[in-house]
Amino acid sequence: MGCSISGLNVLYGAATGGGDVWINDRRFRVLRQIGEGGFAFVYLVKEHQPASDAAPAGRGDARVSEDGTYAMKKVLIQSKEQLDLVKEEIRVSSLFNHPNLLPLLDHAIIAVKGDWSHEAFLLFPVHLDSTLFDNANIMLSRKEFYSTADVLQIFRQMCEGLKHMHSFEPPYAHNDVKPGNVLITRRKGQAPVATLMDFGSASPARKEIRSRSEALQLQEWAAEHCSAPYRAPELWDCPSHADIDERTDIWSLGCTLYAIMYNVSPFEYALGESGGSLQLAIVNGQLKWPAGPKPPYPDELRQFVIWMLQPQPAMRPHIGDVVLHVDKLIAKYLP
Repeated sequence: MGCSISGLNVLYGAATGGGDVWINDRRFRVLRQIGEGGFAFVYLVKEHQPASDAAPAGRGDARVSEDGTYAMKKVLIQSKEQLDLVKEEIRVSSLFNHPNLLPLLDHAIIAVKGDWSHEAFLLFPVHLDSTLFDNANIMLSRKEFYSTADVLQIFRQMCEGLKHMHSFEPPYAHNDVKPGNVLITRRKGQAPVATLMDFGSASPARKEIRSRSEALQLQEWAAEHCSAPYRAPELWDCPSHADIDERTDIWSLGCTLYAIMYNVSPFEYALGESGGSLQLAIVNGQLKWPAGPKPPYPDELRQFVIWMLQPQPAMRPHIGDVVLHVDKLIAKYLP
């Protein structure tokens, strides 16, 4: 699905609620804001039903939700660079089709007058439950932990989504795997459903670094696009001659597994220490294990984390190996 720029896609009324938005030929009522970050705002919207004499929108259409509600991301764009980034996010998001990756359902980019040159509208399925990050904060305050079974099932779904991205030729890296980018949906009597989202940092994974200037350029890019506590060592301190690949995501995946288990990221402890450095803790792979549930998680789960958090990328597994290993653990520990 290409990136459309049309004067027909106009935002009516205040986007804080009560206004209407057209995305191509579809009209939505803005209900309320449900998130924000940077120059982006996320709204809960509900689609207006088409007139009775209009051609019906088929309920089998993957773009149509059962109750007509969606999440709409609005991005305010000031520069050509920002516009290019949004177009790239739309292009990359449109590549993926997997149940554990949040699908982009529709989009529009419009030219506007005023402080912004363009506004982009991206339409997604709505998930109102929470993210892993939200859950972690609540569980940390209550001193609660996921069961081993839930840890493994949530993690496996994340792996399946990432495996889809890594299966492309060339492979795509997500580049910002973290609890805040994993939506969790709970259904009564069933394991939590995990959905990986936000492909604004995703890019072809493999990069050949052959000079100091290229290494510094990669580090600057990573500082802007990859969340620091989950950023791989080679993106903090890149050698002047290096082959970067999708195993940057494996590092982030290992950090996220740790966070699912303990409700905190594995290296941020360094920020609370006198003279502590997040970068040094990550580059040296200095893990510490906090108090967990009683009885504790199996040692195999800790070893699984350590396997992914190898400071040397060549020592880390690929996603296929991670999936095989998590399946072995599921076979052993799920009732």
